[in-house]
Amino acid sequence: MNEPLRPATVRAFVALAPPDEAKAELEQALRPAYDAHPRLRWNRIEDWHITLAFLGELPVGKVALLRPPLAGLAAGRSPLSLSLCGGGHFDERVLWSGVGGDLDALHRLATEVRDVVRDCGIPFEDRPLRPHLTLARARRTDPAAAAQAAAGLAHFTGGPWPTDRLHLVGSNFGRGPGPIRYQDIEAWSFAG
Repeated sequence: MNEPLRPATVRAFVALAPPDEAKAELEQALRPAYDAHPRLRWNRIEDWHITLAFLGELPVGKVALLRPPLAGLAAGRSPLSLSLCGGGHFDERVLWSGVGGDLDALHRLATEVRDVVRDCGIPFEDRPLRPHLTLARARRTDPAAAAQAAAGLAHFTGGPWPTDRLHLVGSNFGRGPGPIRYQDIEAWSFAG
C-alpha cells in the first residue's frame, strides 16, 4: 500500500489572528477596493494574520521543539488589546492594513516569541516588527493598484479586540499549485 508522501519541511511562522468580527469590519471597508481592483491577488480572509516571527522553511522535526515553549509563553501572557486601522503598501506591490492598540505589548510579545525560537536553536531572519496584516499583492502589470487601494483605507478604524491565541502556522502543506494557504500547526490560548 502506498502511503502519501509527507513533506520533510514546512514553511512556518508565529502569528496572531484577528477575530471574525474584526475581519468583517475590514472586509466591509475593502468592498470599494475589491470592485475597483479585481486584479489584485487578494489573500483569503480566513488567512489574515499578524506575523510575530517568520521562521521560513523548517524541517518538520524542528516544529515539535517549538510547541512546549510557545505553549508556556501563551499561558503566561494576558491577551493584548489590538485593532485594525488604516492601510498602506510595501514596495508599491503589497497592500496591508495597520495594527493599533497596545503596540508596546505587541512588540514585547514578538521579542519573547523570537527569543523562544532562538532558544530552540532555530535560525531565522530577525526582521524588525512592522505590525500589519497583508491583504493583497499587485501584479507587476498593475503596480499602482496597491497604493490606490491603500488610499481607500486611510480613514479606516476598526474596533478593539483582545487577542485570544498564539498561533504556530504552516503554509502550503503538500506544496500544491495555486495560492498560498495557511493552516494552524497548533494554537495556544493566552491566560485570562
